[in-house]
Amino acid sequence: MPTSLPDLDPTPNYKRVLIKVSGEALMGEQAFGQDIGTMERIALDIKAVIELGVEVCIVVGGGNIFRGVSGAAKGMDRASADYMGMLATVMNALALQNVMELNGLETRVLSAITIQEVAEPYIRRRAIRHMERGRVVIFAAGTGNPYFTTDSAAALRAAEMDCDALMKGTQVDGVYDKDPKLHKDAKRFGTLTYHDVLAKDLKVMDASAISLARNSQIPVLVFSIGEPGSFARVITGQGRYTIIQD
Repeated sequence: MPTSLPDLDPTPNYKRVLIKVSGEALMGEQAFGQDIGTMERIALDIKAVIELGVEVCIVVGGGNIFRGVSGAAKGMDRASADYMGMLATVMNALALQNVMELNGLETRVLSAITIQEVAEPYIRRRAIRHMERGRVVIFAAGTGNPYFTTDSAAALRAAEMDCDALMKGTQVDGVYDKDPKLHKDAKRFGTLTYHDVLAKDLKVMDASAISLARNSQIPVLVFSIGEPGSFARVITGQGRYTIIQD
């Protein structure tokens, strides 16, 4: 499967970006777990961006394996459920790392909870150094704290890594006023402010993540990760996406 995109303007708009990949995005057509073909496609999309000269880091979710909020809703202790969700993100990070390295991408997994046998501990300067050397850094275990989502972890790591943008890969090609899969008259937004997202209660990311992105003045670009090549196109200002900024 080629990584080059012949119709792509080779000039990226950003030098360093963080992409949030949900656990659900790794499932493909499966109802649970990870789909190798889907992960390979995501890996090749990331490789195309790396080939443009962009430094990339990733925050991966765990919803394809376990969701802390769902566990808590069924009576589990919320903190314990959230830690289980963090472990799910580590499993996804290791799977994604393996697929990416099989496709020629040097990758490091940094975990916010200490699992030294399988992942490096999260150290900000180490993560930045890895990216400067051309490696893809995958951040696992969220923020390392219960009660915080991986969306919040994505905004936090984007700020800590001095990223130029936070890329949110979803199942649709931007932000809508309601679920376009359920409502044919759903309106798609091309641009939004952080305030718009909070005031309209748009469910693109949780309020903590949007607030942190606003405080750090990091634009959030929402696009469909299910479309091959979309990541590179968004990086170069092409394709369909919604940008959230002031």
